[in-house]
Amino acid sequence: MISTPWVAVPPPRYGGTELVVSELVNGLVQRGHEVVLFATGDSRAPCQVRWRYPTPVWPPDPWTELAHAAWAVEEILSSPHPFDVVHSHVPASLGFARFLAEVPVVYTLHHDRDERLARLYAASGDDVHFVAISRRQASLFPELRTRAVIHHGLAPEAYPFGPRGRGYLAFLGRFARVKGPDIAIEVAGRLGRTLYMGGRPHDEGDGFHLYIEKMLSRPHVRALGELSHGPKVELLQGADALLFPIRWEEPFGLVMIEAMFCGCPVVAFRGGAVEEVVEDGVTGFLADDPEHMAALVREAVPRLDRRVVRARAVERFSSARMVDEHVLLYAAAIGERRAPRAEAASR
Repeated sequence: MISTPWVAVPPPRYGGTELVVSELVNGLVQRGHEVVLFATGDSRAPCQVRWRYPTPVWPPDPWTELAHAAWAVEEILSSPHPFDVVHSHVPASLGFARFLAEVPVVYTLHHDRDERLARLYAASGDDVHFVAISRRQASLFPELRTRAVIHHGLAPEAYPFGPRGRGYLAFLGRFARVKGPDIAIEVAGRLGRTLYMGGRPHDEGDGFHLYIEKMLSRPHVRALGELSHGPKVELLQGADALLFPIRWEEPFGLVMIEAMFCGCPVVAFRGGAVEEVVEDGVTGFLADDPEHMAALVREAVPRLDRRVVRARAVERFSSARMVDEHVLLYAAAIGERRAPRAEAASR
């Protein structure tokens, strides 16, 4: 399992990819599989952890990723005990996939459409088993032969149920334009509700971080900074709703299932994987614009049963389901790689 060099596994705060990696590793080990995790040196997992960088390298840069990926592949190739499958979450590793001719490579797409990465993926050809995390994401990469669509999953027991909201609204995620934190602030202001916001502004080169920093001083906003797991769960347990007013093709949106596990409904804009994650009228609502979102929070959210919200999320998005689907994919990839060798040996 090749994770990133950017964030530890599991992530102490921000880190969606690394959280999924952690859930996969834990589930695989629980099922008796032997796992080696290539990550940062401060990562914690119930398996062997190998690292090139003792602590996370931030901000991300392509040369660090390349060095991390090359080192991991070298470790895999030089291992005295052959690996059955390599599952990577680092794009740079695909440049070395052809050197892993005897080992099937699985790669998970964790992002929206990126033309440079799309070219890298297409050049990898049939050497890589691509996994999409939503049907919508898969459709954005039509040139790839995606082997599976596997929705993310988390451990429900890590998100205890909150039976009732305490009157406030929540926003969780990076304070970037694509995530719509300014829209969440506007919606909460329309409703006269307090909005608790977990995350921080990210300078992504468009000046939005300066704009949102000013909005955080509004009287109905409570900026909490980046939250570790415990405070995040406490926030979601007490929120009447999680606002998710995205402006992009959201690849998945882990925070939505984190909220639903806690019984907190999600009110989100349509886009990306949102319509695959939120069951409209059951675990939350799909909004068309800020006015519609405010109306749904005011009129429809109080009618939802938080117990049903959690039950449906557990049924659809448990880490157990995610791990089982990956095990099936690994088995298929291994069988596909071994078939030509068996055929050649029989001649």
